[in-house]
Amino acid sequence: MNFLAHIYLSNDDDLLTIGNFIADGIRGKRYKLYPKDIQKGILLHRHIDTFTDAHPTVRQSTKRLHKNYGHYSGVIVDILYDHFLAKNWTQYSDIPLANFTDNFYNLLGEHFEVLPLRIQKMMPHMIADNWLLSYAKIEGIQNVLDGMNRRTQNKSGMHTATDELQNFYTEFETEFTSFFEELRVFTQLKLQDIEIRLQHEN
Repeated sequence: MNFLAHIYLSNDDDLLTIGNFIADGIRGKRYKLYPKDIQKGILLHRHIDTFTDAHPTVRQSTKRLHKNYGHYSGVIVDILYDHFLAKNWTQYSDIPLANFTDNFYNLLGEHFEVLPLRIQKMMPHMIADNWLLSYAKIEGIQNVLDGMNRRTQNKSGMHTATDELQNFYTEFETEFTSFFEELRVFTQLKLQDIEIRLQHEN
């Protein structure tokens, strides 16, 4: 899953959210260098990614893209799924998406010192262009895919994936909706397991 989903699945827990957000930049056992609640977020992020990558519904979505985008298909689906979460936000939260995203940006500012350098450098761009809110529109997804394509030196062709999004919009949305319900349940159960694991480790 992409940024918005990971943040949403953190249950409005500030330090858990920070850990979930920075987790891609924390390798191996380096998560133990952080406070316990941030550790929980890092571990939760890893479990969410493993569950997502192996899920048959997600694989159905990625299969639709594989011919044109190869191993980038999973990255694209993560971004497309964030679009459907943002677009249908009122089904998942009573907090307006604009308020939710502003609260998250403020949270990043409050915990700036614990963010990895890569996140610190990315943060001003994320806030200035309001990435999370922009996911709700196809134009916002296009901007994200354009940026991802540039980071692959234009080798991935990811910038054209909005064509598939529009051509198979109903299929992708149905797959997201089905999968995300399962992911929400999985996340709540996995958080309990992580709590127990960290109690034994600390």
